[in-house]
Amino acid sequence: MLLSRTLLLKAEPAGHLHSLDELFALANEMEQEAATNYAELAEEMKRQSRPDLCAVFMELAAAEREHVESVTRWSQAQRGKAPDPALVRWEAPETFDAEAATELKTSRLITPYRALAMAVRNEERAFAFWSYLAAYSEDPEIKKAAEAMAKEELGHVSTLRKERRKAYHREHDRMQGVAASAVDARRLELRLAEQLADLQQNLKGPAARRTGELLDETMQMASETSDFGDFREDMERKDSAQIAEALVEAYLEGAERSDDAARVEKLQRLAERAISRLAWLRSLSASPCG
Repeated sequence: MLLSRTLLLKAEPAGHLHSLDELFALANEMEQEAATNYAELAEEMKRQSRPDLCAVFMELAAAEREHVESVTRWSQAQRGKAPDPALVRWEAPETFDAEAATELKTSRLITPYRALAMAVRNEERAFAFWSYLAAYSEDPEIKKAAEAMAKEELGHVSTLRKERRKAYHREHDRMQGVAASAVDARRLELRLAEQLADLQQNLKGPAARRTGELLDETMQMASETSDFGDFREDMERKDSAQIAEALVEAYLEGAERSDDAARVEKLQRLAERAISRLAWLRSLSASPCG
């Protein structure tokens, strides 16, 4: 069980806590950082005129600020003072997924469900972090406090999972209204293959060869997707980067929602290849030389 929790973290904690004062200081910093990050995402969504996502991130930021206040009250009750930032001696492993947050800022296809899925993963990492510290602490007082923090984070995970499930059902219900005019992933992969063929003709050298390789792989992926996915019919009229991104999102969401191990593995493999393809298309659009 400890191994599975540790694997949620990108790296093991850089040190051990030597006092409750250090624990409260570190917990306070982590919650403050999460609140700031979600507030920044809310501002970015507001700038992009995406009120639904702005509302999601504002709520997440508010929840994290409540966690900050909770840690402060706990510190005052236990130690008679607020957490002291000066006592943070080492950085905690990343529990807030900065890479996913950057993706959210640039993606044109992100939904409230995907935003909440990221928040769930962040809380799961925080749970793993405190569980790890509790397991390795030799101080009974610190162990007990770290276990309490882990339990608190697990409660946050449960709450966010419920919100994520609601978001999924809202998005699913909206898709039901366009089901008759939906296209599947195979059809979208084939459309993307057409666009890659056109793109290849306008490229030279290594760029043309790499695009040709992606064209072959896209045709292979089209044969593997079967009848998976429901996309709006107008997605076929989008540009290659938008189609590629929509397919990435679909494979990732499909893997996350499925309970079938074989299907999850298949969709994860498709997602990995789709992500690589999307990265290439984005690099082409960012390069002045093509």
